[in-house]
Amino acid sequence: MPPLAVIFDMDGVLVDSYHAHYESWKHLYGELGVEYSEEAFGADFGRTSRDIIRRTLGDDLTDQRVAEMDRHKEEVYRDILRANFPAMDGASELIHALAEDGFRLAIGSSGPPENVALVLECLAGGQRFDATVTADDVTRGKPDPQVFLLAAERLRVPPAACAVVEDAVHGITAAKRAGMAAIGLTGTLQRDELAAADAVVDSLRQLSPERIRALIVSRTT
Repeated sequence: MPPLAVIFDMDGVLVDSYHAHYESWKHLYGELGVEYSEEAFGADFGRTSRDIIRRTLGDDLTDQRVAEMDRHKEEVYRDILRANFPAMDGASELIHALAEDGFRLAIGSSGPPENVALVLECLAGGQRFDATVTADDVTRGKPDPQVFLLAAERLRVPPAACAVVEDAVHGITAAKRAGMAAIGLTGTLQRDELAAADAVVDSLRQLSPERIRALIVSRTT
């Protein structure tokens, strides 16, 4: 059997960043005089910031202007997160358990590399990740599977030997399209909204190397 791997989405899976992201989007749109609701924020979850900006502000924006707004929003986000880093319950314990069991680990995030670097710095166990994929590494955001396929490539693990832990519908779709086992984590969404996943858990503490291995193997036999 080839090595097995787990690819974690970052926001809402490793770090409880819902509040920081929502507040940073409200800050950006407030400066632009545009109303932005929590309902709209929830619908955008899992997409790249560039996709969200173009969808909400129009396709006529130049690439440079989109990049400027994206950078500003993410700077505000990191300031909020750095002031009070909210790791997801059970994240560090699961990371250590998987690494000790021989799993290869990656982050597959729609966020910029600076955000991923901040989480790896602040999260206990962040040094145990073998690879990362960020928004700068891909040309197509979730639900396209590119982010997870690239993570598997960097881990040198076949897609079928990977499991993805996600909290967003777009991420679950991307994982399934990549041919990987998809694990949905509630919190951002409810169980019924993550029903397309191969398994749904309410806490990372409900996952273990044994459970994830069984889930991957069950899909390949």
